Amino acid sequence: MPSFEATATVLGVLLMVGALASGLARRSVLSLAALFVLAGFVLGDGALHWIEFRARSGLVEDLAFAALIVILFRDGLEVDGEMLQRAWHLPLRKLVLAMPLTTIIVAASARVLIGLSWTESFLLGALLSPTDPVLSSSVVNNPRVPRLIRHSLNLESGMNDGLALPAVIAFSAALDSGQGNFVWWEFVLQDVTLGLVFGIGMGLLASFVLPRSRGLREALTSHQKALFALGVAAATYGVTAIEPHGNAFIGVFTCAITLGIRRPDIRASFEQRAEDIIEVVKLMIFVVFGALLTFDGLFADGWSAVAIVVVTLLVARPVAVFAALAGTRLDTATKGFSAWFGPKGVATMTFSLLVLSKQIPNGERIFNLAALVVFASILAHGLTDTPGANWIARRAEARERGSPTGGGEPSPVAAP
Repeated sequence: MPSFEATATVLGVLLMVGALASGLARRSVLSLAALFVLAGFVLGDGALHWIEFRARSGLVEDLAFAALIVILFRDGLEVDGEMLQRAWHLPLRKLVLAMPLTTIIVAASARVLIGLSWTESFLLGALLSPTDPVLSSSVVNNPRVPRLIRHSLNLESGMNDGLALPAVIAFSAALDSGQGNFVWWEFVLQDVTLGLVFGIGMGLLASFVLPRSRGLREALTSHQKALFALGVAAATYGVTAIEPHGNAFIGVFTCAITLGIRRPDIRASFEQRAEDIIEVVKLMIFVVFGALLTFDGLFADGWSAVAIVVVTLLVARPVAVFAALAGTRLDTATKGFSAWFGPKGVATMTFSLLVLSKQIPNGERIFNLAALVVFASILAHGLTDTPGANWIARRAEARERGSPTGGGEPSPVAAP
C-alpha cells in the first residue's frame, strides 16, 4: 500500500480505537497520549515499518507548525488575568527561575556526559524545560488537590511552552547550517520584538473587531466565536511572518494572551469548541513523533543517554524548583510534589520535530535524547500521578481537620 494511504489508514484506525479506549486509558497507568506515542513507535521505524515519515519532509514540518499554532494559541488564551493577579507568585517563580535553571543544568549535563557543543547542549536544555499537564492530568484535574498547587502547575505548563520557544528557535537558528551566520541581537530585535508587537497588536485588533454590544455579541454562537479565534491564530501567524518578519509563534502566543484577557468570552468558547481539533492535532503529533523513533537511535549514546534522563527528571527539575521556591511558606512535601510533577510531553515533542526538520548537524541526536526523556517521563509520571494526587490531597484534608501530618509546617493554600 502506498505510504500516504497506509498513513491515512493507520491514523484513522488509531483515532477510532483511541476514542473507544479513552475511558480505559484514563484508568490505566498510561494516558491516551502515551498510548499513541507507543503505537507510532510500534507501527513506524521502531518495529513494523507500516507507516513512514521523513524527518525533513514538508509534511512533518507543516504538522509541527500547525500543532504549535493551535497549542500556543490555546495556552495563551488560558492565561487568566484574574487568576494571575490572585495567585501569580508560585508560577512566576517557576517560570522565571526554575525554567532557566532546568535548562542550564540539563545543558551542563549534556556537555559533560554526551560531549555536545555548548549551543547544542543549551538547545537540548531548552527542549526539555517545558512541562505538560496532559501527562499528569490526575493532578491538575483532581479537585481534592489544593487549588494553589493545581493552578501553579497548570499555569506553569500553559506558559512555559511560549517562554521556551524563543530559546529553542534561537539555538536552532544558530546551529542551522542552511541559515548562514546567526546574529543574536538581530534575532532579539527582529524575531522577538516584532513577534511581541504583532502579537499584541493583532490581539487588540481582534478584541475590538468582535462585537461588544449585547445584542450583537449574543447573536454570535460559541461555535462562531471558536472559529473566529482559530482565524485570529492563523492570521496572526501569517501577518507576523511577512516582511519585516518577526517570530510568528511568539506572535501567536502573545496575541492569545492579549485576546484572552480582553475577551474572556472568546476564551470560554474556544475551550469548549476547539478542544477536539487540538486533541486530534496533538494525537497526530504523538503518532508521528513515535514513528520516527528507533531503539538504536534512542540508545545511540548508551548509558550517557540514560544519565541525561536521570538528571532531567531527578536532578534538574527538583533542584530548579526547590531553588525557585526557596523563601516561600510552602512545606517541603509540597515543594517536592511540585518538583516531581513536571512531565515532558507535547511541547518537547513538537519542538523536537521542529529541530529535526532543520539542517542541524546533530539534530537527530538531540531529537533522540529528548525523545528518550519524554518516553521515561510518560512511564514515570503515568505511574505516579494518581497515587501522588491522592497523597497530597490526604495531606491537605488532614491539615483542614486540624491534624497536620508534616510537623506543623504551614499549609500550601496559605503560601504567597
